[in-house]
Amino acid sequence: MTKTTRFIRRYPLSLLCIVLIAVLSLTPFFPETPLDGVEFIDKWTHLVMYGGTCSVIWWEHLRAHAVPDYRRLLLFAVAGMVALGGLMELMQAYCTTTRSGEWLDFLADSLGVLAGTLVGLVLTKIR
Repeated sequence: MTKTTRFIRRYPLSLLCIVLIAVLSLTPFFPETPLDGVEFIDKWTHLVMYGGTCSVIWWEHLRAHAVPDYRRLLLFAVAGMVALGGLMELMQAYCTTTRSGEWLDFLADSLGVLAGTLVGLVLTKIR
């Protein structure tokens, strides 16, 4: 089994979440919802998407490894997810005509990663 195949088998939900983030971030429009009236709903959405994905990365890593590799988790679950948030904001700003990149969205992404990391650390302690 190749490294790529092994990686995909170990992290299928994480990869799915990352693809969904990319698709949702670059979709040109969203239909109106009853939640549109909630203040900062888009920021809450960013926080949940990135926090959830970060938590899933931690969970899948802990499931696949007997001993957590904190260096890899720091690199991929934390730095990688923050970088993905920045990349998506830049792509929205420069590669789409209907979306815009926002610093507050990037902050919400980063806070979501922080929350997901805290969940991951709790998962590490209770397993």
